[in-house]
Amino acid sequence: MDIKDPKDVVRRGYDAVSRRYDDAYGGDTKYEALLGDLRRRIPAGSAVLDVGCGSGVPVARSLAAAGHRVTGLDISGVQIRRARERVPQAEFIHGDATSAAFEPASFDAVVCLYALIHIPLAEQPPLLRRIAGWLRPGGWFLATTGHRAWTGSEDNWLGGGAPMWWSHADAATNRAWITQAGLMVEREEFVPEGDGGHALFWARRPAQPV
Repeated sequence: MDIKDPKDVVRRGYDAVSRRYDDAYGGDTKYEALLGDLRRRIPAGSAVLDVGCGSGVPVARSLAAAGHRVTGLDISGVQIRRARERVPQAEFIHGDATSAAFEPASFDAVVCLYALIHIPLAEQPPLLRRIAGWLRPGGWFLATTGHRAWTGSEDNWLGGGAPMWWSHADAATNRAWITQAGLMVEREEFVPEGDGGHALFWARRPAQPV
């Protein structure tokens, strides 16, 4: 497939498969343990940014229900519309994460699950630096990234009639990028999926300058 604008492919792909994606990946129940861990790490009433929030479930819904102030950001208009319907107590923004603007040190946590892997490789390190700047000192960054280096596409993703595109760096590169952004990696795990999987990172902005 000749991909001229990968971000447009991703946007159109998620517009097409929003409901199918939730059904295929268990959006209502996935990440319960992970989100419980995050809730225990952040203060009550924290401001949390969910980059690549999808339809708002489970991340935004879980955190908003726990009393946190959640902002969701997604490139898919369909996903944002559904998120606003499903999680009315959160704020949702339709836009490209690589051009989003937030005040420095405005979030206690930034969550980015299965979103970096849809962003062109050259744009991932600058985005990570921006995310680090959006975090308050001591704030948490929770993200899934590629585990093995791979860039490719699928013509009829999830049977939804639209293509999808991905771009992964390997886990070691992602760790280096997160560190170079000014965050300290606290934990790294492998999350299996099908014949492969992803890397999961817990990282933190230092409470004091290093």
